[in-house]
Amino acid sequence: MLYQIHEFNRALLSPMTYLARVGACMFSTPGSWLAQLPGAARIAAGYELFYRMGKDYPKPEFGINSVRVRGAVLPVVERAVLSKPLCRLLTFERQTDDPATATALASDPAVLIVAPLSGHHATLLRDTVRTMLREHRVYITDWIDARLVPLNQGPFTLEDYVAYVREFMLHIGADQLHVISVCQPCVPVLAATALRATAGERGPRSLTMMGGPIDARCHPTRVNDLATRQSLQWFESNVLHEVPARYPGRGRRVYPGFLQHAGFIAMNPGRHMGSHWDFYRHLVEGDLEDAAAHRRFYDEYNAVLDLPAEYYLDCIRVVFKEHLLPRGQWYVGGVRVAPEAIRETGLLTIEGELDDISGLGQTRAAHDLCTSLPAASKQHLMVKGAGHYGIFSGRRWREQVYPQVRDFIRAHEPSAADPSSSSSSSGDGTKS
Repeated sequence: MLYQIHEFNRALLSPMTYLARVGACMFSTPGSWLAQLPGAARIAAGYELFYRMGKDYPKPEFGINSVRVRGAVLPVVERAVLSKPLCRLLTFERQTDDPATATALASDPAVLIVAPLSGHHATLLRDTVRTMLREHRVYITDWIDARLVPLNQGPFTLEDYVAYVREFMLHIGADQLHVISVCQPCVPVLAATALRATAGERGPRSLTMMGGPIDARCHPTRVNDLATRQSLQWFESNVLHEVPARYPGRGRRVYPGFLQHAGFIAMNPGRHMGSHWDFYRHLVEGDLEDAAAHRRFYDEYNAVLDLPAEYYLDCIRVVFKEHLLPRGQWYVGGVRVAPEAIRETGLLTIEGELDDISGLGQTRAAHDLCTSLPAASKQHLMVKGAGHYGIFSGRRWREQVYPQVRDFIRAHEPSAADPSSSSSSSGDGTKS
């Protein structure tokens, strides 16, 4: 009933929310006589803050329309190349009518970015995609909100996630592919690669794993503590609910986005309250640039999706409670996930020094599991001063992390003179 109550409350508050939007416009629009009244800026700021705290946040667009490549600005076209019930495989095609440039673009390494299915949309990786497009052909998993998936499409489990990744690798061409997994998908991506190796299939050429819970026993965070402290029955009884009738996925059991969002806020309530207060002050003071930055961030942060119940419970059990992957006891489709079977794929792990979601060592644990990979094929990067989001978005990502990811990918291309020559380094430039 909680989902239905939530929807009822939103419907009840909707008229007031949109009246607040109208009020904000009336007291701030140049030329409006109301905007000339004493205290108009404060009234407008209060109205907009109320509006933004009560409005719905739809899925954002990637909005990547152009990219600078080899000194030229090229248009970019977003296109779905494969569609599954819970995910679309997108590519971002860099367009040119110059034959020489087209040939050069076609020779760039192909990269599949596996976005997390853990609350936010794949657009959270917009900066990751935009940066990679400079020198790569980029694909990304675009996960679909479970409340939009009809019940007759069947359940979606963690094993289905692994199967999706394997199918995407096959569709693009795994032996020509580099894979980047961000946070949660590090586990299923490593599993998909290991299962390919066990089956005698080649590729991908490299794996880059960023801030993922390969072994959640290492330096557990508050996220890990919650997963281990409560029973599976507790999660099933308290956080899983049926999608209301007004959505295509009505009747499907999900972990609702609004509950996930409440959890995100609860992790740092003071920070978010301070951010909203700063937004109010910026509006009052006429600091439109900082106010616009706040809108952009929270338009993305507040847009959340529902997770399929089966998949969510699988993640809690397999990753955080039973630690089946690092213990060598995870079976997918009756086949053991054996990272030691991986012999030809380069492995780069990346962690943020201040990551409060995936603790230090959780991602690097992949090195201990991939025992058949030579040391020269493994590299680890610890980014000093970076939190969870800083390793794949923002200045640190663009200036510190991306150059090493790019070089690692290039070192594992067939054209590289000696793929084994790539050195292992930590975030401060020292050997690791």
